[in-house]
Amino acid sequence: MSASTASATRPRAKEEGSALPVAVVCLVILLVWYIAAIPMNWVVTEPKIAAAGGGLSNILSFSWSEARPVIPAPHQIALELWNSVFGVKPWMPKSLVYHGWVTLSSTLLGFFLGALLGIALAIAIVHVTFLAKSLMPWIIASQTIPILAIAPMVIVVLGSLGFTGLVPKSLISMYLCFFPVTIGMVKGLTSPETMQLDLMRTYNASTSEVLWKLRFPASVPFLFTSLKVAVAIALTGAIVGEMPTGAVAGIGARLLQGSYFGQTVQIWAALFMGSFIAAGLVWLVGVVERFTLRRMGARP
Repeated sequence: MSASTASATRPRAKEEGSALPVAVVCLVILLVWYIAAIPMNWVVTEPKIAAAGGGLSNILSFSWSEARPVIPAPHQIALELWNSVFGVKPWMPKSLVYHGWVTLSSTLLGFFLGALLGIALAIAIVHVTFLAKSLMPWIIASQTIPILAIAPMVIVVLGSLGFTGLVPKSLISMYLCFFPVTIGMVKGLTSPETMQLDLMRTYNASTSEVLWKLRFPASVPFLFTSLKVAVAIALTGAIVGEMPTGAVAGIGARLLQGSYFGQTVQIWAALFMGSFIAAGLVWLVGVVERFTLRRMGARP
């Protein structure tokens, strides 16, 4: 076998080797889930099983097909996702695509605003000495306040000022996601070594030149790592922001509707839809990261 063939087969073998453990873990989770659904749904299914004469087949049948279970079986969630995504027109209120887009729009706006705020705060902290001691503790303390306590106040205050809909939810997302960006960028902007900074001073570089030609390029890996965390948190903020408003659209609204009417399958389907959106956003940030680092000359 030639060297080129060997090098081509190595990445494929590595991918297959990394996929197998993930598949095994997923299968174990599914197995445990199906087994756990039986005792969890027993309160609901016991009368029906007794009326049907008992037996293992009846226990499994009722436990995994209850219309309003305590915990739905995985195939029930998969079926609800399929019907809500592909069985309904995307612009209809019953479509998870429609609700997902409503949540995604506020997530992206909040993520964009939070990233800008985080980068601006990090630049200020790095270049203004007293801000590192005065501002940073307040930034850290801001994340100790539960978002569920802040969200209703933000909604009420902004609503009284005439801001409703997208803006309040985006600000809640921004509040959550600016923190990891700030911390990551502070770490990245201070990552250049003293020798590199001294060399820039030798070249008589200004503060802005040091920032854009040394500090910012060095912080790019830290930035994208923070953005992956921030974009997932931004989605959480958007969902939380939809709940105090009594919204009729969005993943949060879908969760509320399911809780009001006891539709646990709908609740779980909405949760999975939110997780798929978060995974897609993190993957997209990773794609942009690889493209950016490749353009900067980093090794693949």
